[in-house]
Amino acid sequence: MSYKAVIIGGSAGSFQIITALLSALPKNYSVPVILCLHRLKHIRKGFDDALSIKSNMPIIEPTDKEHLKPGFIYLAPANYHMYIELGGFIALSTEPPVNHSRPSIDLSFASAAYSYKNKLLGILLSGANKDGAYGLKRIKDEGGTVIVQDPKDAQVATMPETALDILSPDYILSSKQIIEFLLKLK
Repeated sequence: MSYKAVIIGGSAGSFQIITALLSALPKNYSVPVILCLHRLKHIRKGFDDALSIKSNMPIIEPTDKEHLKPGFIYLAPANYHMYIELGGFIALSTEPPVNHSRPSIDLSFASAAYSYKNKLLGILLSGANKDGAYGLKRIKDEGGTVIVQDPKDAQVATMPETALDILSPDYILSSKQIIEFLLKLK
C-alpha cells in the first residue's frame, strides 16, 4: 500500500514513543508525517525544539494554508486545531476545544481521512482521554489504514482502549512494532 500521509495522535504517555519514532525515521522519508499531540496551551515554544533534538527530519509548526511535503514532520501548534484540507493544505483554527483538547486529534484525523481516503495511515498512541478514537474510525471508514498502540504497551491506555471499543483496527502494535511498520514505508 502506498500512502500520501501518515498522521499520528497522542497524549499522556506518548512522548517516549514519539521521540523513538522521530529518531528512527530517515530524513528522506517518502511521505509527510503529521503529529497531533496534546500539549500545554500556554507554552508556545520549546516543544518542537525538544522533538527536533531527536528527529532526523525537520519539524514544522505550520502556519495556516501551509502545504504538506514529504520529508517533513508537521506538529499541530499549541492551542490550535489543525485540519488537513484537500490538496494537502493545513488549516488552523481556534474553535472551542473538542474532548477538552485543542488541538483535537479527532478533528485532525477526520479532516485527513476526508482528504486522503485510502492513502492515509493513522496511528493512535497512549493518552488519558477519549480524543482520537472517533477520528481514527473516520480514517478506517474512508478506507485508510489504522494502527492502535497496544494498550498493554501504552503508558496510559485510555485512548487506545477507547479506539478498540469502537473499531477494529488494521493493526494493534507495540511501540517497537509501530516504528518497524513505519520504516517499511520508506
